[in-house]
Amino acid sequence: MKMNGSHILVNTLLELGVDTVFGYPGGSVLNIYDAMYDYQDKIKNIITSTEQGAAHAADGYARSTGKVGVAIATSGPGATNLITGIATAFMDSVPVVYITGNVSQNLIGKDSFQEVYTTGITMPITKHNFVVRDVDKIADTIREAFRIASSGRKGPVLIDIPKDVTVAECDYEEIKADTKKSDGFEDDKLLDEIANLINQSKRPVIYSGGGVISSNASCELRDLIEKSSIPACNSIMGIGNLDYNKYFLGMAGMHGRVSTNYAIDNADLIIAVGTRFSDRTVTNTDKFAPKANIVHIDIDASEIRKNVNIDYDLIGDVKDILTKLLPKVQRQDRDKWLEEIENWKKLDYIETKEAGVIKPKELLEKLSDMVGDDAIFVTDVGQHQMWACQYCKVTMPRHFLTSAGLGTMGYGYGAAIGAKIANPEKTVVHITGDGSFHMNLNEIATAVRYGVKVITVILNNGNLGMVRQWQHYLYNDRYAFSNFDRSTDYVKLADAFGADGYRCDTISEFEESFAKAMKNDKSAIIECKIPDDSQVLPMIPANGTLDNLIVTH
Repeated sequence: MKMNGSHILVNTLLELGVDTVFGYPGGSVLNIYDAMYDYQDKIKNIITSTEQGAAHAADGYARSTGKVGVAIATSGPGATNLITGIATAFMDSVPVVYITGNVSQNLIGKDSFQEVYTTGITMPITKHNFVVRDVDKIADTIREAFRIASSGRKGPVLIDIPKDVTVAECDYEEIKADTKKSDGFEDDKLLDEIANLINQSKRPVIYSGGGVISSNASCELRDLIEKSSIPACNSIMGIGNLDYNKYFLGMAGMHGRVSTNYAIDNADLIIAVGTRFSDRTVTNTDKFAPKANIVHIDIDASEIRKNVNIDYDLIGDVKDILTKLLPKVQRQDRDKWLEEIENWKKLDYIETKEAGVIKPKELLEKLSDMVGDDAIFVTDVGQHQMWACQYCKVTMPRHFLTSAGLGTMGYGYGAAIGAKIANPEKTVVHITGDGSFHMNLNEIATAVRYGVKVITVILNNGNLGMVRQWQHYLYNDRYAFSNFDRSTDYVKLADAFGADGYRCDTISEFEESFAKAMKNDKSAIIECKIPDDSQVLPMIPANGTLDNLIVTH
């Protein structure tokens, strides 16, 4: 059937199972949006307040479902507004296809209106990108982009399409997706060797990351933990991998539990699964797990020995490798090792309560209890993010979404919209700080317009909290430009956008406000005043070790 490029694009998206697209119209993509007009009953178009909001929404959709997210933007500033969102997805290995328009080919290279070299700008932050020069390449390019985004180590792919290609015509034929899978990991001898290491170890620790979630291997990981009785911790990206049972160690690293970091420091075997040993976890690469053999299981060979010198590597799909490793691992108890870790738990930092004051631990534990196990938490970046990592009880994968690698303030609201649209039956809670919230509050308009209920909880300390914390510990309390001193009235702001607004100064007020927000149908903004000197503890400074551990204000 003969179609123009725009209709071919939309039909190919439908062929690939796309049901939602996030974006913002503009001159170079007008033909694409005109074609979308004919398919409103098949593809939901969410028009965000900015293209950056669309980029994050597609990311949140992808993280919460495992499917490929899609965002569309026009050329020039539309495309450049996607950049932070693309980089966020790239750092956290999230499968998103970003489609940008560009000026017609006869105008390229002439500094035309809203022209930028989009593929050149995005090349370092995409898994792959394409420029479509001929209309007969559109369908195959989109299919290939989806394949690349969702296979191997997942990640963002960009497709740039000049405007004249979207109006040119050619024949389109639907093609069934190829579902053939590879044979998987085949080094049985190495699996035997790793199993033998596990069976003989006395003080092993499993350290899991986002790769476990990407490969849908959380169940296999839990089976391994249960069978081998190995205590397990996670990176930020690995939150949701683990059960809250006797083997649960929580988060490791800079703001991880003291007991968890002691366990790693004294382990004789580290099994790292689907993680990249980032500097937020391995604060000092030369002194990480000094007594341990380290086994690294990951799909991306480029991560092997990139940050940490390891002893064994198994390169391949995590789910496949764990499935083949599990039968070789012996059942045993490790009560002595678990008792040793239990003693270290006495050293864990415990935030003190204070009557009439909202403390982050108490607030987030109360929030977590009120929403239950099936809620999706989405955070921005800063102190609130770390408190959410520490205190929100997340027991399922794809239920904690955060910008871990890039650390993007402003990620949260867009991502929360994407997660809620993908999971309308679930409660979606956006946890943020007053700094991050000011970077994305315009997306309240998007949530209200489309009836997408997002409950936002703002931990307001009147400061750029994490910057202030570093200034306290590392810059002798020289609080250079980290105090906002803003007069934003969040209740009035919520009302202006058409959402519900609440202001809380105590835990009881928060409990009452959050219960109302849960009950009502509208999006809500709940401002919670917290002390301006609240700190995320424990803390190991950059390049530090347990010798540099900070546990006091």
